[in-house]
Amino acid sequence: MLVQNGRSVSDCQSIPLRLSTMKPSRSPGRLGATSYVVLGTIALRGPSTPYDLKRAVGHSIGYFWPFPHAQLYSEPKRLTEAGLLAVTGENGGRRRLVYDITEAGLAALRAWLAEPTNEQMQVRDIAEMKLFFSELARPEDMRALAGQQIKQHHKRLADYESMMTRFGSRPEFAGRVISLRLGLRIEYAALEFWTDYATETGFYPATGPSGAQAKPSESGKNS
Repeated sequence: MLVQNGRSVSDCQSIPLRLSTMKPSRSPGRLGATSYVVLGTIALRGPSTPYDLKRAVGHSIGYFWPFPHAQLYSEPKRLTEAGLLAVTGENGGRRRLVYDITEAGLAALRAWLAEPTNEQMQVRDIAEMKLFFSELARPEDMRALAGQQIKQHHKRLADYESMMTRFGSRPEFAGRVISLRLGLRIEYAALEFWTDYATETGFYPATGPSGAQAKPSESGKNS
């Protein structure tokens, strides 16, 4: 769940051509979650193309806030028209559009961060939905579900642990590692549940899986 630094405008060999100013052409209207994903990601990583945003979100926010990544190509244009982003176009090469946040965009982002957040965590989990209807399923199908989920959560934990190893001790990523710590705890809790359920349904013997106990590692436990 980390936004990694990518290639900035200075890396481009083409001469930049300024296409917009900070003066908004129209009111931004209502800003949604995708708006703040775009504003926040650009504020963290610096000038970015839509492709840069797609890659950065895929390695970070996309783990806990999935949405159609096609929006990362359309939303910057809307935010530019509203004066919250400024766009620079290359005067040669691939003629990419590179977006940067404006003072107005940063102010809008900070105002959103200061707003109260009272919404409950949203969970969209097909496996949990199948659990709800489990009395209609064959026992062997639910045992298989448990095994599949254990495998999936082990894989996600491996991804998160790798990120923690790479970025956990780097001060410049300290703020973003906080969300990674939460992700680790959620994954450990989910793995522990599915391991217990696998034992209950007979997927594992009553003694549990050998060497597969869902106990937090030092990085997850101390994070």
